[in-house]
Amino acid sequence: MSHYVELSNLTKSYPTPKGSAVIVRDFNLNIRKGEFVSLIGHSGCGKSTVLSMLAGLNPLTAGGIILAGKELVGPGPDRGVVFQSPNLLPWLTAFENVLLGVDQVFHTASREERRDIAEYYLTVVGLGESMHRRPAELSQGMRQRVGIARAFALSPKMLLLDEPFGMLDSLTRFELQAVLMDLWARNNITALMVTNDVDEALYLSDRIVMMTNGPEAFVGEILEIPWERPRDRRTVLEHPDYYRLREHLIGFLNVRAYTLKGLTPPHGDSGHGPADPAPKGAAPSPSAAAPSQLEALAA
Repeated sequence: MSHYVELSNLTKSYPTPKGSAVIVRDFNLNIRKGEFVSLIGHSGCGKSTVLSMLAGLNPLTAGGIILAGKELVGPGPDRGVVFQSPNLLPWLTAFENVLLGVDQVFHTASREERRDIAEYYLTVVGLGESMHRRPAELSQGMRQRVGIARAFALSPKMLLLDEPFGMLDSLTRFELQAVLMDLWARNNITALMVTNDVDEALYLSDRIVMMTNGPEAFVGEILEIPWERPRDRRTVLEHPDYYRLREHLIGFLNVRAYTLKGLTPPHGDSGHGPADPAPKGAAPSPSAAAPSQLEALAA
């Protein structure tokens, strides 16, 4: 299958009095059209740096990015971005915040058509009764729904999500994950999401890209997710490979994210035992057990 997105040898460094500080070096990743990929790693490893370079918000030090056969230079409406905080304009209603981008991207459409687009996506994310409220009148979860609607309303070629549910409580997070999956499936859009949540990555992704620790972080491993779509949380939790893959991710974060850089993991872990993937069919270790909240909400 051909690659829809190509990130080739992405490198980002910043000048300091002591020389260049390299955050990400030679980051390589290819993404297929319609694929949902999550990027995971320890805080500070450069996940959001990679995403911001792909969004065109952070210039590359070296390397290149191709989207749908075109090299990217700077930001553009072909990439919809959902941030951890939706950053809505407080003097505009939810509807007006979404319409602002729609007016710019679909300026040749009629006024009625543009309004229909904004109303449709706000309704799909569950804000049909609240779209004419200002951000101060909306909860954090509702504001994030506006951010998701705003990104999809632009009909982008690619969706970029930077810890979009990181500021939400568990119940709201699970609700919005379902909203995101529904919209993503309807639009067949290519997506890259930064997350620190192993369970979130396992639930949403087709592949999970694991980054080494920084500085000079790079792709350490890529994990293929086997469960089919459409999927629900209970089915994912009950899949025979769920705990094995979860333990593998935790093992990478606890050990291999360090050892691939020649660093010593915390507590002197060697990379053996629980840090290695459990044999298929083996009982999960306590460290790999899914959170009880997750299981309760899937019940």
